[in-house]
Amino acid sequence: MLDDEAVESVYRILSHEMPGRTPDAKGPKGQPDAFRSCISCMLSAQSLDRNTAKASRAVFALATTPEAMLELDDRDIAAAIKPCGLYNNKTRSIRKFCETLLAEHGGVVPDTREGLMSLPGIGRKCADIVMSFTFGKDVIAVDTHVHRVCNRIGLTNAKTADRTAQQLEERTPEWALRDGHFWLIQFGKRVCTARAPKCPTCPVNDVCEFYAATRANS
Repeated sequence: MLDDEAVESVYRILSHEMPGRTPDAKGPKGQPDAFRSCISCMLSAQSLDRNTAKASRAVFALATTPEAMLELDDRDIAAAIKPCGLYNNKTRSIRKFCETLLAEHGGVVPDTREGLMSLPGIGRKCADIVMSFTFGKDVIAVDTHVHRVCNRIGLTNAKTADRTAQQLEERTPEWALRDGHFWLIQFGKRVCTARAPKCPTCPVNDVCEFYAATRANS
């Protein structure tokens, strides 16, 4: 992995090259509150964004609170969220999530990682996304783009997104936590793409482990 000086350099460069958090940054899939953000994040597992959005609109047309969601029949929830796939499993997760949220938190979504991850269906990625977007906490949520970018550059050396998130929390300068997710995800979409990354013109290629290895093998 990159040393601390190189990590600092990567974030400094990305802070100048990529957009950060914008004032209109919203919860996952644009949901207006923490409850709907959690549900939408659960629906997004192994689902395309457009299918998640369709499923979210359908289920929130039926219920927007844990109490109202539990009043629905499982068949109605499953039918509403069918576009996002795995709808039977996700229906069970939604019901367990709502039951636990009411029983242990009075229906109020907690704003800490520990609290969020204590809820059924909420893993590290979903917890960090809700913390960052909905609660405005300074955390770097790790999605596919962030996981790829960080392990290519050498910011992290992890096989799973959860481990990448842990390493980023340990290695990211405090000043970069607020916008780090936004810099990294835009960098992954614009420059460090999954296929054919734009290495020759990349702003961080001087310190990138992947680019150094590529040149060494050429």
